[in-house]
Amino acid sequence: MRKHTKLSVNVNKIATIRNARGGNNPNLIEVAKDCELFGAEGITVHPRPDERHIRRSDVFNLNKVVTTEFNIEGYPSSEFIQLIHEIKPEQVTLVPDPPEVLTSNNGWDTVKYGDFLKVVIADLKKSAGRVSIFLNPNPNLVESAKATGADRIELYTEQYAHKYAEGNHENAIAPYLATALKAQEFELGVNAGHDLDLNNLHYLTKKMENLLEVSIGHALVCDSLYHGLQNTIQMYLERLRIYEE
Repeated sequence: MRKHTKLSVNVNKIATIRNARGGNNPNLIEVAKDCELFGAEGITVHPRPDERHIRRSDVFNLNKVVTTEFNIEGYPSSEFIQLIHEIKPEQVTLVPDPPEVLTSNNGWDTVKYGDFLKVVIADLKKSAGRVSIFLNPNPNLVESAKATGADRIELYTEQYAHKYAEGNHENAIAPYLATALKAQEFELGVNAGHDLDLNNLHYLTKKMENLLEVSIGHALVCDSLYHGLQNTIQMYLERLRIYEE
């Protein structure tokens, strides 16, 4: 086997289903524990101020039980930064989206917001194991991303997923490979996330040799409706395995 890319399961969608009816069904904490039991190597959450899926209390409860890597995503508001200092997760992923957006839909402009990110990341590193920043597939942003003090970048893969579905796989992945190679040059780790699924994940993993981790939630939960959670996690892990030919 050539390399290993970790799977972090984003459990936001589980929280959304729970919140739709109130109560505690499905039980978010038990689902996260089962994800780890079934092979997931991390749990990701993205708490928002309106708590429309993950609640602040969920973050504290998950922190008590997650035994792999706890990855907390979010916009670096003062409330979010304080949460990180209280939880002290293994990884923080900074996204530039304001509270009202439906889901993360863009990466940081690390040139425009470089000074802001430097201050935030220096503060977060007092409590977080590592800091990753959400980035569009643009090699020209990598040097300024490195200058912020981030340990990794997380490539925003919506554009890749859409173009992959259209059939031009090489065109879909080209800017991502260029950005990943530039990150390797600057000794930045590379994660990826958004719209990754059973159809497009293996190709990305095979081509991007320095891909360390993917965060997947929506597609994985949807696939679980048909295959079951345990089988689905195993299917995603298989897509992440790359064997020498």
